[in-house]
Amino acid sequence: MAETLLKKGYLSQEEVDQGPGTPSAARREKGRVAAIECLQEIPCNPCESSCRFGAIRVGEDITRLPVLDEDKCTGCMSCLPICPGQAIFIIDESVGGGKAQVSLPYEFRPLPAEGEEVIALLRSGQELGPAKVVKVRQNEKMDRTAMVTLEVPQEWSMKARFFRRKTD
Repeated sequence: MAETLLKKGYLSQEEVDQGPGTPSAARREKGRVAAIECLQEIPCNPCESSCRFGAIRVGEDITRLPVLDEDKCTGCMSCLPICPGQAIFIIDESVGGGKAQVSLPYEFRPLPAEGEEVIALLRSGQELGPAKVVKVRQNEKMDRTAMVTLEVPQEWSMKARFFRRKTD
């Protein structure tokens, strides 16, 4: 299923859209929800065990792909920093004004500042355009993985997956 990942090192939008962890457009518009972009059948299931709402299901065979129950997902973000493959993002299209928020794992230092203007990037690393850091979260429980929330145009919510800091 993840042909582009194996050939180019990143998932194609089509692969993500067909994955069992992709929330519907209707659900994304209701508020925060996980987008699980894990399409490799490897032994892993911390996302399932971290979700206290039972919204992520891997099952007994931990090589199965995680399946998102979007109706149970509250967007609480407990799964985001726990994923060793950094394949989980939290999407919120309910922000309004044509904007959306994308929360993503971040393991670089120094951390960006809230309010910082950055460049949103596609999965491939190509530039999408300007974005703004609206929240940075990190605590002991998250080990060394921070969560950075970007504000982007709503049409980028399922495309923006990282960012580049501006260098002046």
